[in-house]
Amino acid sequence: MLSFFARIFVVAFCLCHVPITEQQYTPDWTSLDSRPLPAWYDESKIGIFIHWGVFSVPSIGSEWMWWQWKGNNPSANIVAFMNKTYPADWTYADFAEQFRAEFYNPDEWADILAASGAKYVVLTSKHHEGFTLWPSKYSFNWNAMDVGPKRDLLGDLAKSIRARTNITFGLYHSMFEWFHPLYLEDKQSGFKTQLFPNMKTLPELFEIVETYKPSVIWSDGDWEAPDTYWNSTQFLAWLYNESPVKDTVVVNDRWGSGIPCHHGGYYTCSDHYNPGHLVTHKWENCFTIDKNSWGFIRTSGVNDYRSIQEILMEIVTTVSTGGNVLINIGPTSYGKIAPIFEERLRQMGSWLKVNGEAIYHSVPWKYQNDTINSNVWYTASKDGQSVYACLLVWPNSTSEINLGAPVTSASTTVSLLGSSGGPLSWRSGGASGGIVIDVSSVKIYSLASDWTWVFKLQNVTPKKTTRKFKFHGKQYE
Repeated sequence: MLSFFARIFVVAFCLCHVPITEQQYTPDWTSLDSRPLPAWYDESKIGIFIHWGVFSVPSIGSEWMWWQWKGNNPSANIVAFMNKTYPADWTYADFAEQFRAEFYNPDEWADILAASGAKYVVLTSKHHEGFTLWPSKYSFNWNAMDVGPKRDLLGDLAKSIRARTNITFGLYHSMFEWFHPLYLEDKQSGFKTQLFPNMKTLPELFEIVETYKPSVIWSDGDWEAPDTYWNSTQFLAWLYNESPVKDTVVVNDRWGSGIPCHHGGYYTCSDHYNPGHLVTHKWENCFTIDKNSWGFIRTSGVNDYRSIQEILMEIVTTVSTGGNVLINIGPTSYGKIAPIFEERLRQMGSWLKVNGEAIYHSVPWKYQNDTINSNVWYTASKDGQSVYACLLVWPNSTSEINLGAPVTSASTTVSLLGSSGGPLSWRSGGASGGIVIDVSSVKIYSLASDWTWVFKLQNVTPKKTTRKFKFHGKQYE
């Protein structure tokens, strides 16, 4: 495997010696940002995030437990718990021996993920603690092969996902590590030295790309230093030009301080990012089922988890406004996906089986939220022939649903996905436009879908507005 410096030479050489007909990207944001996002990502819409690591052993506080215990501003609760529960000489590294993953069955995980309806998965290859889930040569005795599980957790899941599902496999990677001596030395220098990225971060990134060929690189842990410290643009130029995944890979925007929401592939901007309005650059809403942590937490109660209704609300509002969702679960240290996570994923999958045409491959409509019914969010088919009105709350006190944004015609039809009752009756909303849908014949308890309901409107147009927008290069008026 080439060293980092050899790779940089190769990148520079290749950029100067390529046929002019082949698209090549130079290591600067103007060039890198011009790369079209591979189409599979926008079409997928639904991804699953998996946070797994040594932090899954103590499973208290959050996946930041080590920092909360030994960082600059320790949590009094975490410190008190550790003092009460563990010997005085206990270190965080001691938890690694207890990270055994003894019940880990990647085939089982793959089947659960497939049942969720997700189209891609992103696993934490390494979080801020620095422990790698693959046998990295750059993380001696701090990886899943050398200590703890004694197996390639990452590679085993990649094999199962690819063998048993049509899910696209991706990897999260933290650029920094809280307590790594080289990182702390660089930080002390004001990031004028680059020992850590050159000897740790970048070699690891090259290693996981070449070994596991992920189609998503979800970067994180970048915020303390600029992208020039991380050599981010050099790595991305190699990734887009020379890597084994150059044609399919997508990346996020966390490549250095000041970069998120400005540069990269798709934007994440911040955790739980859901602006509630159309964002013309492709973006992603990563959020947790456990409201308080990305990693598994032993103390979480039932009210700490998002309900399926809350999850579907995030999906609908995100997809309506041009985003993807990346929905996080945290497995246990012994390798199981907790029943409450599995239940939520299977519920989501059952809903998507009925209503997936409103989500996968869809595009934003002219209106995202309805003009008079705040519980309705819209998507549309790519050909514009179908508009999907996603209703978050079923009306209990009326047999009619009023929508303000669609304009009807004589050929308009309305149906409810998951209903076997045929087309629904409707009437025009009057002089102001809109549509009134008669749902008196709908037996809600007999529908194939629950929690959120999707009305398919055909041969409707959007209410006139002066608003125009462009999404993925297409002009909407």
